[in-house]
Amino acid sequence: MSAAVRAARRALAGPGRERDLAVQAVKAALAAWVAWAVAGWWLRAPVAFVAPWVAVVLVESTVYRSIAHGLQQLAAIAAGTVAATAVGLVLHSTVAAMAVVLPLVMLLGQWRRLGSQGIYAATGALFVLTNGSVTVATSAARLAEALFGAVVGIAVNALVRPPLYLRDTRAVLRDATEEAHDILRAVADGLASGHWDAEEADAWHQRALRLQRLVEQARSAVEWGRESLRANPRRRTGAVPRPGKGYDDALLVLDYAAVHTAEVTRTVLEAAAEDRPAPRPHPGLARRYAEFLCRTARALRLYSHSRFGDECEDELREAVAELRGALKELRRDLVRSMTDDPDEVATYGALLTQAHRLADQLAVSGG
Repeated sequence: MSAAVRAARRALAGPGRERDLAVQAVKAALAAWVAWAVAGWWLRAPVAFVAPWVAVVLVESTVYRSIAHGLQQLAAIAAGTVAATAVGLVLHSTVAAMAVVLPLVMLLGQWRRLGSQGIYAATGALFVLTNGSVTVATSAARLAEALFGAVVGIAVNALVRPPLYLRDTRAVLRDATEEAHDILRAVADGLASGHWDAEEADAWHQRALRLQRLVEQARSAVEWGRESLRANPRRRTGAVPRPGKGYDDALLVLDYAAVHTAEVTRTVLEAAAEDRPAPRPHPGLARRYAEFLCRTARALRLYSHSRFGDECEDELREAVAELRGALKELRRDLVRSMTDDPDEVATYGALLTQAHRLADQLAVSGG
């Protein structure tokens, strides 16, 4: 109950996921009410319940999805209704007709072109066979009511505050960037202080692995945001920015950041393992690498801000330049400190390789 109260408060407080869900719920109820008021109350259609049923399920998360699913659903309902009507008129037995029709329509429902709406082929057939005598007139009325309900559901979703998810997309991208920033800073602080053990290193690595899931959520959010603009009337007003190349660039940088962070934390974890024969990185080198990680974290944060509204392009270019300088110093220090120990060579080489990759990507995207 407390979770529901908190969600309600967030919906009332301001824009967000909770308010979007509440609006979509009200719209679905409105679509069902309109469909029933017209078909059931005003026209007194013989199978009026079909109209609000179709209308309510077609108030989808995006306008494009309402249209696409509406067409698929109508095709599935029509196929099931026609098949059930034809067989029902021939067999004159509900039990026998169901035995013949249901396997056919269930197979038809698996057709790729019907997508997730294929199940409505079986639903349409069941409505025909279980709702009294089978007649062509009743089946035709049922199809007409389904078409009317689809029109109402799509119209309500498109005309009454059509859903947009660009705000959520920006929030997810920023959350992923902030998590990458926080992980890199945590590792940098640990390396700089020299007080880190296998348990702490494992915690950093687990956070880095979870970061990849955040990046996948961000990618899904970008795709969702783009879909919410398709066939959306609010797009034509010009008040809604399009998710352009900046989103794709941000995803690419986040991908590199997630991989880089996972590899860095894995290398640190392996160096901290008690059974590892190789020594930890030299304290001086560790502090130098910590400085590089701090600059990387700052550049990531500035990159995210520069792509989504904040005016910090100059700061970003300066941060990238400082990052390149820190990388050159780190490379020189690593070369001077290199030994013949293969374990040390592997550790330093892995750290330097990941540093190069992320610095290069930030330089390309932010320069």
